[in-house]
Amino acid sequence: MINYETIKDIARATIHDEAEAISEMKQAINDDFAKCVDLIFQSNGRVVVTGIGKSAIIGSKIVASFNSTGTPAIFMHAADAIHGDLGTIQKEDIIICLSKSGETPEIKVLVPLLKLHGSMLIAIVGNTSSYLAKQADYVINSTVRKEACPNNLAPTSSTTAQLVMGDALAVCLLECRGFTTSDFAKYHPGGALGKKLYLKVADLYINNPAPKVQWNDDLKTVILEISSKMLGATAVMKDSELVGVITDGDLRRMLEKNSDIKKIKAAEIMTRNPKTTQPDTLVVNALTLMQHSNITQLLVVENNDYLGIVHLHDILKEGII
Repeated sequence: MINYETIKDIARATIHDEAEAISEMKQAINDDFAKCVDLIFQSNGRVVVTGIGKSAIIGSKIVASFNSTGTPAIFMHAADAIHGDLGTIQKEDIIICLSKSGETPEIKVLVPLLKLHGSMLIAIVGNTSSYLAKQADYVINSTVRKEACPNNLAPTSSTTAQLVMGDALAVCLLECRGFTTSDFAKYHPGGALGKKLYLKVADLYINNPAPKVQWNDDLKTVILEISSKMLGATAVMKDSELVGVITDGDLRRMLEKNSDIKKIKAAEIMTRNPKTTQPDTLVVNALTLMQHSNITQLLVVENNDYLGIVHLHDILKEGII
């Protein structure tokens, strides 16, 4: 039977070992690293990332990070490269080769072909005395003292170190390019992340009715308006001017305090100066206002004109939390 305490101790030790390995990576940031960033930044070509085994998997993730932050990149598996995929490489491309040992047979076959092609070669390598390191134009040291694996065999700390170095390159390049949240939105239009960056209140409130009553309407009119529009609230108008809001909560509080409700008018129970938002406000910012104000609806206004309501449920349906 598995001992849960032992399992938790092993997991904590693994995290500790990898965290320690990552921390030591700071010492490997040198002039060569800075030159690599400058080389890629100045290039008119793409970054071609290659590797074999676990390094290939890490390389694919680094490519994804580059592409999502404005640095064009593709992945080329080292084994496939020597069987035809070298044709992928264009004249101005820069190659990043990942390897722990720098001595794998596929790498030894591939590197001379890359040099023959005339491509600049950056090695992210765990052995700075290796064949790959000696052949590369620039070396980024990803050496780790030990793997998190108890046998010091399975790539764990070493692949984490490669990933961290790739992320460091991507973030440095992001900063060099002045990559903004607007740029990020262009590359991430789908999913909750993209929606946080581009979805606006105007995209949501337009799908809802726009409940409203006049300030001197009776309670029955207020209740029917809130019930029929199903947004849990209604705007209160004085002619065409927005003067307040009435929510389900306002109705409940009013009923608790009053026994004679026949003569109650909207103006007597409304909340004056309600929280509002603009149509071009990002939905994520509208959500923040709701959370800070402890409310579930925002009235949408533009140029002092009441347009409608955006509800918390509308935002949650979009996966923005």
